[in-house]
Amino acid sequence: MTDQPLSAVEKVKEESRGLRGPLADELAAGTDHFSDAGAQLLKFHGTYQQEDRDQRRARRGTDSEPAHQFMVRCKIPGGVLTGKQYLVIDELADRYGNGTLRVTTRQGNQFHGVLKGDLKETIRSVNDVLVTTLGACGDVVRNVIACPAPLAGGLREDVLRVARAVSDHLLPQTRAYHEIWLDGEPVAGGPSPEPDPIYGTRYLPRKFKVAFAFPDDNCCDVHSNDLGFLVVTQGERLAGFNVLVGGGMGRTHGKTDTYPRLADTLGFARTAEVVEVAGAVVKVQRDHGNRSDRRHARLKYLLDKQGLDWFRDQVERQLGRPLAPAAPVEVSDIQDHLGWHEQGNGRSFLGVFIENGRIQDGADRRLRSALRRVVETAGGGVRFTPQQNLLLTDILDRHRRLVDRILADHGVAPHGALSVVRRWAMACPALPTCGLAVAEAERVLPDVIAELEAELGRLGVADAALTVRMTGCPNGCARPYTADLAFTPISSRATGSSPRSDRCSSATATSDSTTSGSATSVIGWGSRRCELPSRSARDILPRIPQPPGTARRGDRRRHRGRAEGSWPARGRRARHRGESRDYAPPA
Repeated sequence: MTDQPLSAVEKVKEESRGLRGPLADELAAGTDHFSDAGAQLLKFHGTYQQEDRDQRRARRGTDSEPAHQFMVRCKIPGGVLTGKQYLVIDELADRYGNGTLRVTTRQGNQFHGVLKGDLKETIRSVNDVLVTTLGACGDVVRNVIACPAPLAGGLREDVLRVARAVSDHLLPQTRAYHEIWLDGEPVAGGPSPEPDPIYGTRYLPRKFKVAFAFPDDNCCDVHSNDLGFLVVTQGERLAGFNVLVGGGMGRTHGKTDTYPRLADTLGFARTAEVVEVAGAVVKVQRDHGNRSDRRHARLKYLLDKQGLDWFRDQVERQLGRPLAPAAPVEVSDIQDHLGWHEQGNGRSFLGVFIENGRIQDGADRRLRSALRRVVETAGGGVRFTPQQNLLLTDILDRHRRLVDRILADHGVAPHGALSVVRRWAMACPALPTCGLAVAEAERVLPDVIAELEAELGRLGVADAALTVRMTGCPNGCARPYTADLAFTPISSRATGSSPRSDRCSSATATSDSTTSGSATSVIGWGSRRCELPSRSARDILPRIPQPPGTARRGDRRRHRGRAEGSWPARGRRARHRGESRDYAPPA
């Protein structure tokens, strides 16, 4: 830890009495918003205080008050829901939200447009079906993500069980959540001790993200997380996981000492050791992370300041034993799980494309109604994916045609009708709800993709799996820094062109490749970055040279493997491609 004074947020946490603060009193008050301190604590309970920024523009120059509203985020380990849970969440979107569900890149669900007077009932209602919002936001371990695909063989389910165990172990133990939102009623598991045995009284210096991934299916972008677990097998059995530390996306424009970073490999943990190892890593970050400057409070900065060997030593001190050396396993591929897949035992699952994660009904495509109808009619469960899509699981094989017909009747096209570039595109919500956004993302990316589709077709590479991501701020919620082509905004304040911060004056396009080599173009393979004024795909794409050693039309298999890019982090080039090999853990 630094000797510098604590940040203002640290003081709010320390004085909060276990995340209580003024929340109960302010919730009961007749206002439409919380104080600044209350809004900070509200995040730990899974809620962000926001405002409708479209209305902000309309109010500019008037004396009217901000149109406060709230985003409520569900914490769903591995994105797994029962059909009953999904139907309740769907119903709440109408009752208290804006009529849409928003699948996040961390496999959660967000309700947008919730009013303060409806917060308690919204949170209580999701808890009634054993879904929580506690720890979905704030300086704690966020939703633990894992591959949600229930493929035959059982290995995916084994990993999901471990992910849920880690999530349960690292869930904040404060009673404040039950007191404020559930009238003092504990959720399953009973009352918990205070102060928190893992988080103490000040919790973590910053948010902390955990992911589980497979070498041949890195759908979680495991290297972009603070803590990652990469599956290691021995024959058909789960032997354990390589432990990865220090990944993270966020950066601040104009601050060159902030940057995205890929995780380093720390060691190996047997399956039975994962929960303990995860706790040890979190405690090291708790004790040594930067609590004076929140821009440098993520684990990645501690790793770069102290070094990987120092960090390993600290983790081993927490464990009371050395970590085993890592297995020779690296990431080799990624899947999006769209379309029909065999699940085993006469059942299948269907991956449904959700453009930018927004489940809603439109004039021609009534996606939300279609999904509700499928769950009500065919049964089964629902799982959210880290690519902002959705899996309809446990569908009886004899009901596959019924499900296809329901989707078609509601205007939901099969995944085969999608272009590859649209299929692999993602955006964060950005405007009008996110308070950090300085530009559009979710609302404009579909039109950008349409331009890209046309231009890729003109260039003769329409089947190239170009991963495109767009965010409304540089924090990287949609993981732009691991994409092939990404757009992140720079506020006009950062460029000095205007004091207005809600206008994007330029975009950053990032093109990454897992092949070696360099390019001299402004945007090029090999992790080059540049700043461009916002412009059309016709202007941008010709400036991205073809990767070395590939034909003009490219190879679809090779392009599919590029869905997690790489970049130099602090002068190093991260290696995360390879093949899975059997591993015999040390005795």
